[in-house]
Amino acid sequence: MKPYLKLDEWSIIEEGFDPHTHEISESVFSIGNGFMGQRANFEETYSGNSLQGSYMAGVYYPDKTRVGWWKNGYPEYFAKVLNSTNWIGIQIDIDGTPLDLAQCTVKDFVRELNMKEGVLSRQFTAELEDGKQIRVEAIRFVSMVRHEIGAIRYAVTPLNFAGKLTITPYLDGDVKNKDSNYDEKFWLEVFKETAPGSAALTVKTKKLDFHLTSVMSYDILKNGEKLDLQAVELIEQEKYAANRLTVNASEGEIVTIYKYVANVTSRNHGLGELLNAARAVLAPAVETGFESLLQEQSQAWGDKWKESDIVIGGDVAAQQAIRFNIFQLNQTYSGEDDRLNIGPKGFTGEKYGGSTYWDTEAYCLPFYLSTADASISRNLLIYRYKHLEKAKENAKKLGFTKGALYPMVTMNGEECHNEWEITFEEIHRNGAIAYAIYNYVNYTGDFAYLAEYGLEVLVEISRFWEERVNYVPANDQYMMLGVTGPNEYENNVNNNWYTNRIASWTMEYTLDVLNYVKENEEDRYADLIRHLELLETETSKWQDIISKMYYPEDPERGVFLQQDGFLNKELIPVKDLDPVQLPLNQNWSWDRILRSVYIKQADVLQGLFFLGDQYDLETKKRNFDFYEPFTVHESSLSPCVHSILACELGYQEKAYEMYLRTARLDLDNYNNDTEDGCHTTSMAGTWMSVVHGFGGLRVKDGVLHLNPFVPGHWTSFSFKVMFRGARLKVNVTDKEILIVNETDTSVELNVNGKEYAMDALGEIKSAR
Repeated sequence: MKPYLKLDEWSIIEEGFDPHTHEISESVFSIGNGFMGQRANFEETYSGNSLQGSYMAGVYYPDKTRVGWWKNGYPEYFAKVLNSTNWIGIQIDIDGTPLDLAQCTVKDFVRELNMKEGVLSRQFTAELEDGKQIRVEAIRFVSMVRHEIGAIRYAVTPLNFAGKLTITPYLDGDVKNKDSNYDEKFWLEVFKETAPGSAALTVKTKKLDFHLTSVMSYDILKNGEKLDLQAVELIEQEKYAANRLTVNASEGEIVTIYKYVANVTSRNHGLGELLNAARAVLAPAVETGFESLLQEQSQAWGDKWKESDIVIGGDVAAQQAIRFNIFQLNQTYSGEDDRLNIGPKGFTGEKYGGSTYWDTEAYCLPFYLSTADASISRNLLIYRYKHLEKAKENAKKLGFTKGALYPMVTMNGEECHNEWEITFEEIHRNGAIAYAIYNYVNYTGDFAYLAEYGLEVLVEISRFWEERVNYVPANDQYMMLGVTGPNEYENNVNNNWYTNRIASWTMEYTLDVLNYVKENEEDRYADLIRHLELLETETSKWQDIISKMYYPEDPERGVFLQQDGFLNKELIPVKDLDPVQLPLNQNWSWDRILRSVYIKQADVLQGLFFLGDQYDLETKKRNFDFYEPFTVHESSLSPCVHSILACELGYQEKAYEMYLRTARLDLDNYNNDTEDGCHTTSMAGTWMSVVHGFGGLRVKDGVLHLNPFVPGHWTSFSFKVMFRGARLKVNVTDKEILIVNETDTSVELNVNGKEYAMDALGEIKSAR
């Protein structure tokens, strides 16, 4: 599809309304604050194609699994983030005719997402069938300061007529999910109430008993003067509460609606407290007023950008793209609630159920490590710690006697994914969670986390690996049979190199952590050994598995084999395919894909990225040169890993090519699937491509290492990272590297192989 969004450093701008791209725009222009999110649906009626989405963090529904052939061990449900009460609705009727952009001529349409301030605006002129023209200017946001508040300013101006404008601000809980397995609606009404100038609605889920209360308050002004709302019509229908007011408006008169809504859930308030809680947060927001709330929003986003902005010189498309990725990440997860996690679509759509995948640990954690206080990323790990008992239950459901298998997809720790080749076999996700513990501690220096939470998780994951391996006496080796690695274009294989390696590494790291806790926190160590009932025979077995793990290799090529039998395939590189066959997942049968050599995403290379300190450049180069030509990158998580490795290997053009594949993935609808939501977790990979790739960021022995270069398409770039209490601004040009410490915390650095002691509020310069 031809890109249709205007290039701008700080905004996403759509000029002209095209109903064929509207659902894509609904995703791209989504707004959120970590606690709730809203797709860019219109406030007024729209009868065209639209995916309605108002989402409340942590509120989900266990939709009954729908499969043709049930297998033992399948989860009974697929957890889904719910399309919740439509709180943005403002119906506009013009002399009895609904304003509906699908039924009128639209002129001068501009939709803008101001990423600098976290605000969505829209302006257009609509001409109805009878020739009446009306101008609309709308702006809305969900507050980064008051997490349960959303606010809208919606101004209507008759341009060539005098007539009656009927305005109906409403709350509508009679909504459904497009991805409902059985077209079921998931909400029931509990309570509704209307009064002049306000309305309240409480709905609850049919299962799990989540309650959501929405309370709205509004004002209507004509030419800047408030109208009396005592004469409004009060409307109450099933799961629907509204006010209706008719205003006589002359040509050129501006009628403005200010709508404020509080959305509160039973996750944060008692069932009997919801209505009062909503009113308690709404009243001060209304008193503060729209303009002051807008100023709060701008300031809050300004603070976010001070911590996480990346500035790129000489490439507006790249600048816009990286800020869009950072914006989505910051509005998806705030880290303030350790019960929450990050869905692959964030608050932008329903796909993947809005659930937690291994994407969080593998791709998102580095962003929050570097751009926020350590407590934020710590909460991502605590989320998994709190699900440890569920992970142990998941392992038992699959027939294991001990250990923990973290789910591929989850909301509450239970597995809720029902594709057998993923649910049962894509067990490398366990390794991503173990690696995240290592990554967090290595980056932050928070070794206390290991004794407090981390070791318990590591032991249970290692126990799972111990039972999952197969010992082969003839070879005196341990193998891993019947798995699916990160490359999902290979199912049910034996000895996926990455899975074997991450399993062995997890046991190695667990033994290291056991020794660390024993030496540094003796009492806690003793308590954990008793609590875990950990025996020396277990740790000895782990050591035996580590020393005898089988890894498929090709000595002739000097590469690790993705799995047994990989070289039996026909080795035709992607460049020799007819381009019309790409993407394979939209043109080939699954049978043909599984028999082919083609790789969906980084697999062996994923391991070389994670465990990069254990392999030399020549090993990485041989494997990259072998595997990248067979990789179709049909996972949004693939290009970033390749970009980072290409940077390390000095393949600057390949690094930039891979960066482009992920940076504008959604803005340019690269995979023709943005309409169902943005690829939020791959956006974290885009950030990694800049900071870990072009910036060369690594942490070795507690020291931050940087080895940056400027891609040939840019004149410069800069980024900020938090590291052990210090916030560093790194600016890179062709001639020099300037690093400024913006805090009063000193830190050690290694830049291009040279050691520096970075003083508080100091700076260093290094020639390129």
